[in-house]
Amino acid sequence: MPIINVQMIEGRTTEQKEALIAAVAQAVMDSIGAPEENIRVIINEYAKGHWGMGKLPAHKAGR
Repeated sequence: MPIINVQMIEGRTTEQKEALIAAVAQAVMDSIGAPEENIRVIINEYAKGHWGMGKLPAHKAGR
């Protein structure tokens, strides 16, 4: 059972996250032939202050 973890800064819409899940699942099906019902995609979202970019949190790095 492929489990794919996506980590990203919060702020995407529900529709964008649904599209991401579908695209990631399709990529797994195409690349390794896993059946759709066996694929899990987990999205972990983080506040901009909880994501570092270089020496700065994302909100201070212009994200």
